Amino acid sequence: MSRLKFLKDKIVDAKQAQLIVNSWKVLTGKVVFTNGCFDILHKGHVTYLAKAADFGNKLVVGINTDASVRRQGKGPERPVNDEEARASVLAALGFVDLVVLFDGDTPQELIGMLAPDVLVKGADYDPEETDPNSKKYIVGSDFTRQKGGEVRVVDLEAGFSTTSIVNKLKQ
Repeated sequence: MSRLKFLKDKIVDAKQAQLIVNSWKVLTGKVVFTNGCFDILHKGHVTYLAKAADFGNKLVVGINTDASVRRQGKGPERPVNDEEARASVLAALGFVDLVVLFDGDTPQELIGMLAPDVLVKGADYDPEETDPNSKKYIVGSDFTRQKGGEVRVVDLEAGFSTTSIVNKLKQ
């Protein structure tokens, strides 16, 4: 198999992801899920994803579609990179096993389909927060725990954010 095909095969839709994740749970153990826009991939993203991957045997990354990113109000120039480009760059990382686009404002539906063993977000979220209206609430945390899974956070790499990169480029 060519390396490009290997990369492209990591990018799947939600139904394919569900089938793959179900087989991984039987064959390889813990499946980790995280999500984000991952617009301009930087050291902070890579460090975060590598640490998230360490919580299990397979890492699934949900990424917002372009429309979903725009609805988040990150600015008229976002996303800088379209969903296909963002998915390809993430799939190229060796510790990312699967990339799945989602169009919702949150990954709630995707998390429900995949039922990950470990749900991971950055430390700007609080795994103990139970109020869905709080900015620190981790979407899917209640469901993940109900299914016997864990909810974890990863410390963020100081000084790295896509917004700061975009602002720096504007100057």
